[in-house]
Amino acid sequence: MTEELVARAAHRAEMTERAAAEMARLGVDPAFIDRLVETFYSRIRAHEALGPVFEARLADRWPEHLSKMKSFWSSVAFKTGAYGGKPVQAHLGVEGTSPELFQQWLALFGETLNDLTENPEARAWFMATAERIARSLVLALFYNPALDDPERRADS
Repeated sequence: MTEELVARAAHRAEMTERAAAEMARLGVDPAFIDRLVETFYSRIRAHEALGPVFEARLADRWPEHLSKMKSFWSSVAFKTGAYGGKPVQAHLGVEGTSPELFQQWLALFGETLNDLTENPEARAWFMATAERIARSLVLALFYNPALDDPERRADS
């Protein structure tokens, strides 16, 4: 058992080291993550469709949310395992959420990336990651397998 734990720890350290090297190559460091989160969520707050949804949920908790999002993106980018939240549960029951809002969220995220980095590889990495996250949240929050039933579709 001890050998297995040592091997897991070594593998984890290797993954974190590789991620840090990849992010450094892309010009991504903790300061970039901070700028990305701060800039993106200031734009969210000003967005006519997204702003009210976020404000209703986070009204007096913005500093905590920003801190959590910095931890989340750092954990994803640098593979630190530091983020331990439950994104699906956090988004369940959020008033006004819809699949279409996730598309607007992604578009605004892409605009923010375009403004913050000139590195196309960094933009592509963050966008691909954000798209996977959005897709998984939309599926978890809105997908109804019964709607994919061929017999139900034939009846409509």
